[in-house]
This record gives sequence, structure tokens and C-alpha cells, in this order.
Amino acid sequence: MTRRKEPVIPNDLLDQLLAGGAASAAFEQGGLLDTVKKALTERALNAEMDHHLASGEDAGNTRNGYGRKTV
Repeated sequence: MTRRKEPVIPNDLLDQLLAGGAASAAFEQGGLLDTVKKALTERALNAEMDHHLASGEDAGNTRNGYGRKTV
């Protein structure tokens, strides 16, 4: 008999996310699933940008955030 794996996302959190509406509405375009995917993607991209910008702070010739490079 195999052991059942513990879910990665706790059931309590899933219940809270789905409490606002019907579960089928979560899969519609612009629904909960799309909103969560967008938020995760934005967070990952911002973290990648922060890491990239922080890696060369000692150098004098670095990018200045989202704008053009300053020399």
C-alpha cells in the first residue's frame, strides 16, 4: 500500500481561495486561476529583476532600475 503524499498547498488555503464564488468560476477566463498565475508570474519576474540588478551594484557602470543605463 502506498502512502498518500501531503498536498503542496494546504486544503485550508484552497478553501479560503474558493470561498468567494463557485469552484467552476475559478477556471473561467479572468477567474481565480488566471489571477493567481498572473500574480505568481509577476512576483517571479520582479524577484529575477531584483536579483539581476543587485548582482552588479559594486560596478560603476550598472543599470538604473527599469530605465536606461547611466554611466
